[in-house]
Amino acid sequence: MLGRKERDQLELFMTGSLRQLLPDDHILARVDRVLDLSWLRDEVANLYCTDNGRPGIDPEVAVRLMLAGFLLGIVHDRRLMREAQVNIAIRWFVGYGLHEALPDHSSLTRIRRRWGEERFHRIFESTVQACIDAKIAKGEVIHVDASLIRADVSWDSLALRHLEAVSAANADEEAAIRKSRKTGKFKKVCITDPDASMATNAR
Repeated sequence: MLGRKERDQLELFMTGSLRQLLPDDHILARVDRVLDLSWLRDEVANLYCTDNGRPGIDPEVAVRLMLAGFLLGIVHDRRLMREAQVNIAIRWFVGYGLHEALPDHSSLTRIRRRWGEERFHRIFESTVQACIDAKIAKGEVIHVDASLIRADVSWDSLALRHLEAVSAANADEEAAIRKSRKTGKFKKVCITDPDASMATNAR
């Protein structure tokens, strides 16, 4: 018999936890079982005023949002927060209910700027150590993420530079340039992020 599901039947109340709607093998459920960020508040407490200003986002919520974006392959904060509005797994993972307003995507940018690279490095090390303690990671094999990420490139910020460094002892600059041109080893480099490689679609 061909079934029919009416879509206009709304539940006024919901009993139980959002966790009950997630399968046990969901990546966020698996991570939550071993993730402990109870130490994080003390780590960033000195960056906030204790008796003035608007209450900020809970530090654990911020890290969980960033972690959810990484685990689910969501690169941009704006897209992450749009996904979190309708994704019960993300809402549960960060501790928000169905009807709670989520933080604005710009808050994550400000948090990264406020906390700084050094503090994020310590957070990363603590998280990795927790994974090792939980036997999720052994620390024996290191994987490097070389994913291609679609981005809007500012072509005005590119500069041509030689792949091979010119020796300081070589005073003949023209000879060095001719050698580089002969080998064809020129590369476009983004001066704002020299370590980033760029690729274009062949189509």
